[in-house]
Amino acid sequence: MTGILRSCALMACASIMLTQFGFAADRVPIFVSIVPQKDFVRQIGKDLVDVKVMVPPGANPAIYEPRPRQMAAISRTRIYFAIGVPFEAIWLKKIAASNPDMKVVHTEHGIQKIPMAAHQHRDETDAGHNQGEPENGPGKHPGDNQNAQGILDPHIWLSPPLVMTQARTILSALQKVDPAHYDDYAANYTVFTSKIVELDTDLKTIFAGRQGLQFMVYHPAWGYFAHSYGLRQVPIEIEGKAPKPAQLRELIEHARENRIKVIFVQPQFSSKNARRVASEIGGQVVFADPLAEDWAANLREIAAKFKAALR
Repeated sequence: MTGILRSCALMACASIMLTQFGFAADRVPIFVSIVPQKDFVRQIGKDLVDVKVMVPPGANPAIYEPRPRQMAAISRTRIYFAIGVPFEAIWLKKIAASNPDMKVVHTEHGIQKIPMAAHQHRDETDAGHNQGEPENGPGKHPGDNQNAQGILDPHIWLSPPLVMTQARTILSALQKVDPAHYDDYAANYTVFTSKIVELDTDLKTIFAGRQGLQFMVYHPAWGYFAHSYGLRQVPIEIEGKAPKPAQLRELIEHARENRIKVIFVQPQFSSKNARRVASEIGGQVVFADPLAEDWAANLREIAAKFKAALR
């Protein structure tokens, strides 16, 4: 009897290990690059999918390196949903090569990206640029940014209209890989897109009449969000680099002139320079995480923070 109990215990332990490090046997095994994508895929796949995230919470998708255990799990994956974050430029080919049977789906397909926002310097304004017009505000479209040579912004998951495009791509991929549940995925997709429309409507209501207003961020992650709701982000970081002393002084003066009192920082980045600017303008640093898993709830929370900062 003792031997039987010991065997059962070992089997239970093995089952736990499989659940922790492997995929559920009765679900479509999927990898995504970042945490918000897990929410998108689960909304459409529900219990039919088992979704694992390459870049874990708290990690930086610009510099992340996959762990050996993750690369081992890739060998059992049916779909990898890419989104265009920086680490993919180095690792996606290696990830795909480790499992030739895996389907790599680019959820950014069909989305025209905009350059990462950069603070508009005074000499640019003097040269004829209208600093009062939001870079990504009303009447502007992705790709119209004057700084067309800049680094393209990967944060396409922060705009509900762009998530609608990503959802269609996810739906199509799931239906092709698992045609037996074609109608289930379609029904889940319909529910999810109705939630996206509701969220978009709520955010438009929150920012109604505030078009053109500015909010300051450390890392310019919110360009698509700003474009969708007629706002303008003013970044401290410039093309992935901390500002030089002269640039930092100019940002402080810009914040003072425009009565900006809140600087938004995401948890994945240092807040040192943001806190310095906040101290100089008598303001405060507020955390806003673009990589939270509960995507809709997170955007509503961020919108409330932005609205409060814009008063």
